[in-house]
Amino acid sequence: MKNVVIVTGGGRGIGAATAKRLAASGYAVCVNYRSDADSAAKVVTEITQEGGTAFPFKADVSVEAEVEALFDAVEARYGSVTHLVNNAGVLFTQMPLEEMSVERFNRVLTTNVTSCFLCCRAFLKRAQAARAIVNVSSAAARTGSPFEYVDYAASKGAMDTLTKGLSLEVAAKGIRVNAVRPGFIYTDMHADGGEPGRVDRLAAQIPLQRGGTAEEVANAIMWLLSDDASYVTGSFIDLAGGK
Repeated sequence: MKNVVIVTGGGRGIGAATAKRLAASGYAVCVNYRSDADSAAKVVTEITQEGGTAFPFKADVSVEAEVEALFDAVEARYGSVTHLVNNAGVLFTQMPLEEMSVERFNRVLTTNVTSCFLCCRAFLKRAQAARAIVNVSSAAARTGSPFEYVDYAASKGAMDTLTKGLSLEVAAKGIRVNAVRPGFIYTDMHADGGEPGRVDRLAAQIPLQRGGTAEEVANAIMWLLSDDASYVTGSFIDLAGGK
């Protein structure tokens, strides 16, 4: 059976690394993006130049109609979606909770959690060939990210709960649901939070004494999706250097 995967937020960072890693392993990949068409197109070009199969698709995955359009497009091009990586997410400038607006808090929850729910639901409703989901959570779900991103941490805690509950709902159908929890990874997201050098600042506090790479996270996602992890569901892999 051909492996067909949607990677949400696939144009940069962990999403881009995951899309390229999966394509190199023979998956047909949809590189989903919301606004940065150039980055998504670059990922697809790199994949196809290496002999892989991929196409970009614009969709705001926090919007129900756009999620349905995304799945329709992938099915029309490659057939049934067999794997899903929920990676789309947003993070805003560091600040304590008391300074956050309700608009910011709600946007983080909608972008990070509602998108995961909508994509999981669409995947399962079209589950003729569904095999595995990996949700990209964060080590912040464990730490709470005080004084910086409590809203982001809360959204990732919700994603963890969704992962666990859904894994139990669909286990008897042979569909596996797992998550990775990256932390201290070199990606552009830290610039979104107002501190591009955050990983370097914190490196001395990390047991492995360094930040991680998007490719290291992609390797974990690849394993969880693969048949090598065929007896793993409702589980979490922390990629935070021991922190």
